[in-house]
Amino acid sequence: MIILITITNEEFKRLAAFIEANYGIHLKEGKKSLVIARLNSTLHQNNFKSFSEYYDYIINDKTGVAAAKLMNRITTNHTYFMREPEHFIYFRDVVLPKLKKTMTDYDLRIWSAGCSSGEEPYTLAMIIDEYFGSEKHLWDTKILATDISDNVLEKARAGIYSKNNVDSLPLHWRRKYFHSVDESNYAILNNIKNEVIFRKFNLMNEHFKFKRKFHVIFCRNVMIYFDNNTKLNLLDRFYDATANGGYLFVGHSETFSREMIRYKYLKPAIYIKEE
Repeated sequence: MIILITITNEEFKRLAAFIEANYGIHLKEGKKSLVIARLNSTLHQNNFKSFSEYYDYIINDKTGVAAAKLMNRITTNHTYFMREPEHFIYFRDVVLPKLKKTMTDYDLRIWSAGCSSGEEPYTLAMIIDEYFGSEKHLWDTKILATDISDNVLEKARAGIYSKNNVDSLPLHWRRKYFHSVDESNYAILNNIKNEVIFRKFNLMNEHFKFKRKFHVIFCRNVMIYFDNNTKLNLLDRFYDATANGGYLFVGHSETFSREMIRYKYLKPAIYIKEE
């Protein structure tokens, strides 16, 4: 019988402070039960008798492996194809036509930040493929997709999704961009999979060291875990990484004062860096 290891208020505060300082995620007091549920198996597997022992282990691990495993357990990573579909429609009907008309170097730079298990960047890749059609070969349309969790990045790179998940997509997309793995799962075809570059990336990095700026950044339903100052600091870094005339998409549940950010508001959860 496995004994449930509980967490004291002090242990929770120390662990939550470490997570917020290093990853920006703000764990409220009410999340204690979630922490206990998601980390108990890790404590037992490593023969820790308390969360204090586990915390010391993370702090003293200079490789960063222990902290990475912690984040794999804590982060929710809930997503699905066509989540908040209004964004994808706007991307297809407004953003792509504008960029196609105004860009001269045919180098379209898109970042899916907090990409989770890959549904968002793959959806963008399918929209781009369909939009450009026979002209697609003229463009560099690789999408950078990043996340802090190794687990979801591994799933994203595999590109295999349940039938229930894929069923939310248009039928002609399912036929054109997927093949059946078995009765319950579908896999993204290589021509779409190869359009997405998956990388591990911490959005709390002080500087975003990208060689060129992005025309579009999607960072949706990530900042709901951050406090206000962390959000504003991240939005500043996104702004600096956005090309003039570029777009930022955030989640509909993520709100912040328009007076506090440099982007111009366009419509709910869509912003632009004015030229």
